[in-house]
Amino acid sequence: MSTPAPAPVAVRVHVEEAGDHGPLLLCLHGIGSSSAAFAPQLAELSSYARVVAWDAPGYAASPDPDVTLTLDDFADTAAGLIRERGGSAHVLGVSWGGVIALRLAARHPELVASLIVADSSPGSGTDETKAAGMRARVTELAELGPRSFAEARGPRLVSPGAPDELVRRVVDTMAASVRLPGYGYAAESMASADLRAELPTIAAPSLVLCGDQDRVTGIEASQAIAGALHKTAFVIVKDAGHLANQEQPGRFNAWILSHLHITARIPEQEPLPCR
Repeated sequence: MSTPAPAPVAVRVHVEEAGDHGPLLLCLHGIGSSSAAFAPQLAELSSYARVVAWDAPGYAASPDPDVTLTLDDFADTAAGLIRERGGSAHVLGVSWGGVIALRLAARHPELVASLIVADSSPGSGTDETKAAGMRARVTELAELGPRSFAEARGPRLVSPGAPDELVRRVVDTMAASVRLPGYGYAAESMASADLRAELPTIAAPSLVLCGDQDRVTGIEASQAIAGALHKTAFVIVKDAGHLANQEQPGRFNAWILSHLHITARIPEQEPLPCR
């Protein structure tokens, strides 16, 4: 007799929403961020889609979870947001959010109409050194506190030529978003993740993007995702670091709209201005 799968952990999260028509676009942020990372997408894509961006459990305005969370728990929580809104969603995940999005698509394929995975990887568990580095971040956060932690890490998330205002915004967002225990659960979910075996099982049409100056996960990690998925377009975003959606929102959003035109049949739209 097979053993039933454990019931999903019930977790409450805060979301930011914009748009009242069109397909559902669920946005999952990176490990050092929050829904604030998707301000350009909430502002510009909400004319074409219902855009929902979460603060992951234990981040920013979301309450701290009562139990330890795994990658499956994060994916199941995202699945719950989709179910609450009915139907399925086009899921945009940046970095750690991309890992969650991929697990969500493998675990709940009926809920994922398509994937948009940006500056991500198959998980830090693909390499012992990367996994150890991810786990070490938890101690670093505990010792430094959110503000100093953000000031040390934030500038690497954008390209060397990024404007000072963007660097400040990235640092401020991280400082206001990360705390324990949520960040610790997120870091362990990344450190233990190796999605290489399940990527070929994901059937959702996918768009994989990566900033050409990503110094965190890098182009090769995004290529590994794109090469393993069945239905994929792969795009390099020029003049962008790890946070391509924030550093080059015009280019990034134009690619999302092109993807949604194909996968969700949204109407043709005027080109978005590049920034």
